[in-house]
Amino acid sequence: MANQHRLMILCYLIERPMNVSEIHEKIPAISQSALSQNLAMLKAHGILDSNKYGLQNVYHIKDDRIKKIIQVLRETYCNPKV
Repeated sequence: MANQHRLMILCYLIERPMNVSEIHEKIPAISQSALSQNLAMLKAHGILDSNKYGLQNVYHIKDDRIKKIIQVLRETYCNPKV
């Protein structure tokens, strides 16, 4: 994954579907605008999908096979070494 923010987004979406505000709370180092652009890119590449609930889009990983790959990346790169 070429962009660490996109990997972080996917690592959090493994836990559960989230809207932009919820993801931004987890990754405050990225602006909400940049976060939205990254989500749009992941969606355009078929990695994420979203459902609209009222005014909010809730994002989730589209395919269980992608979840498995991201889980391996998460275990390797997202978890702090103790």
